[in-house]
Amino acid sequence: YGQAARGQMQIFTRQKPINDLLVDPTIPDDLKRRLKVIEEARAFAQSRLKLKASGHYTSYADLERPYVVWNVFAAPRHSIEAESWWYPIVGSQTYRGYFSKKGATNCAVELREEGLDVFVGGVEAYSTLGWFRDPVLNTWIDRDDPRLAALVFHELTHQRLYIAGDTSFNEAFATAVERAGVRLWLEEKGDEEAIKAWDALQQQRDDFANLVKTTRAALKTAYAVDDVAEKESGKQQIIEEFQSKLTGLQSDWGNTNSYRSWITYPVNNARLNTVSTYYDLVPGFLALLEQHQGDFESFYEAVKKLSRKKKNERRTVLEGLVKY
Repeated sequence: YGQAARGQMQIFTRQKPINDLLVDPTIPDDLKRRLKVIEEARAFAQSRLKLKASGHYTSYADLERPYVVWNVFAAPRHSIEAESWWYPIVGSQTYRGYFSKKGATNCAVELREEGLDVFVGGVEAYSTLGWFRDPVLNTWIDRDDPRLAALVFHELTHQRLYIAGDTSFNEAFATAVERAGVRLWLEEKGDEEAIKAWDALQQQRDDFANLVKTTRAALKTAYAVDDVAEKESGKQQIIEEFQSKLTGLQSDWGNTNSYRSWITYPVNNARLNTVSTYYDLVPGFLALLEQHQGDFESFYEAVKKLSRKKKNERRTVLEGLVKY
């Protein structure tokens, strides 16, 4: 908790009002342009997506590092169930966050010594859930315009509704609003090329998420046997098949750089879980939004009602909304 407090304080001390930066002659024009895009996305989020943007993303902080935090994920070597940790306010989470890469790495070493599969991933942004006014950070300012808007929409959605102890529900909800919100934003701009590129990106994400989902299902079956050596050999074979299929997807997409690190770097249970956390329930949320004919306020009320159910019931409802 001490490192978390120090990290948040660093963000506070480095913030500068965006309005001041936009009239500062020493600020590069490209940075000013991106900050204006974020201002536009904030206004759109509030007016069209019914998100509460007031006070958020009105300042900019350069942390002089590539990520704001590093998250550590873990899972048993022969199980797809993620390890979790409990925190005040947000409840149980399937990761541990550190404001320094060293802290995350040290944690990862300890978890590996316990025999767990571990993955450390850098995070460009996160939401303080309304406890503080979130600033724009250098860690994500270099995104293209749709992805800048996507991040703003995603993080503001967490402030609209957040359920303590259900990471998958929270992240899928925010991802669904992000996806639908960016497409609506581009439609109102009339940017057909950008819409086409955004749709292609979402198709790639869906293809990848579905591959991860089938891979985790195969691993679950492989881990059900009693023999440990058989569990391990099955695991390695399934992961190799996953990477081979991903190579095929890249060829279909015509883009060999998409998800390249999943082929060049090790894959394990913990890393696969990071994808399922964000994407498994997204189709259900998108289907729910469609049921409400794209009316975001009505959609949020339905999600709020859903949030009152038990965790397993929420998941069952969302999965049942998807047409196969």
